[in-house]
Amino acid sequence: MSKKETPLFPLRKGQHTRQAHVDLPPGTFEEEHARQGFYGRTTHLYRLHPVTDWTRIEGPLRPHSYDLNGLKPSADEAIRASMFGSTEAAFAPICLLHNSDVALHWVVPSAMDFFYRNADGDDVYYIHAGAGKLETTFGALAYATGDYLVIPRGTTYRFLPDATEQRYLLIESFSEVTIPDRNQLGPNAIFDPAMIDTPELEPYDATPKEWAVHIKRENQITKVFYPFHPLDVVGWKGDLTVWRINVKDIRPVVSARYHLPPSAHSTFLATNFVICSFLPRPFEEEEGAMRVPFYHSNIDYDEVLFYSAGHFFSRDGIGAGMVTWHPQGIHHGPHPKAIPLSRTKDRTDEVAVMVDAFRPLHATPAAALVENVNYWASWK
Repeated sequence: MSKKETPLFPLRKGQHTRQAHVDLPPGTFEEEHARQGFYGRTTHLYRLHPVTDWTRIEGPLRPHSYDLNGLKPSADEAIRASMFGSTEAAFAPICLLHNSDVALHWVVPSAMDFFYRNADGDDVYYIHAGAGKLETTFGALAYATGDYLVIPRGTTYRFLPDATEQRYLLIESFSEVTIPDRNQLGPNAIFDPAMIDTPELEPYDATPKEWAVHIKRENQITKVFYPFHPLDVVGWKGDLTVWRINVKDIRPVVSARYHLPPSAHSTFLATNFVICSFLPRPFEEEEGAMRVPFYHSNIDYDEVLFYSAGHFFSRDGIGAGMVTWHPQGIHHGPHPKAIPLSRTKDRTDEVAVMVDAFRPLHATPAAALVENVNYWASWK
């Protein structure tokens, strides 16, 4: 995504507000009609009814909601068909949504007696629940709930979880994952690079035995066996490595007078998709300023939200461990109760991860097993 210059004096017709998202004309609902997510040319439409106030939807663009809490590896045919690569009991990511740029998986791992290497893409894990140790080519990292773990393509690694319940969201990127340019905010905004943790080398097991590395390439597994430990690295230097940051160390950009678009909360960038983090922040203070996400249609992006913790004020019937998917072309926005409820609180307390994908996403058979098929009607 690249920023495009916006005309200083856009055209105007009929009733409108001078500042988007502030002091809407009485009795109107604002819709943002924009290109390139929230980066491109934009028009705000002022309607007399919420654009999500539909009576029924026929066809594939209806919004989707999935409850991942009960999803785990099994012999179920739909689950097996959705495991793209590893199907080992200790590490069997279940794919939910995918396209040629990104795949979203649900991972419920146990201690791995083998190592894994993704030759298809970078792996970004969000630790929804659990903790443990991640062993990698570059050393070991302890991880806990709320951590993002960024693992570059071709890195050998394995999870050694602790005894608590483990549930991870895996965002597999088929291009290199980077972080956004903070531009006028400066390099220490959102999170200071000093907050990033990288692995520490530690002694490896030199016991003579056979070690296995499972390598995923084009969603097929090749198993390579060694008579020595695959992580026998005693030193390294460079700027490509595994790294970790916890959501508590990410400081959202906020505005007291204006509701910022989701792009202000971008955490990672890759080709044709972006990962955003929605974290606790103060609500807008100015009288007349919107406090909830505005109605919009994803003209150029599919939008996926994973809800991890807190109260998800803009959605009814959504809890921790659930996912919503709004395909490009259909509107979405706050549920009817969200706007009045937002006026009774001072701040949000939600933790959520968003993936906006440029190419249309496709659901797997596993996703169908855990779908709330009536989600589209939740705006009624």
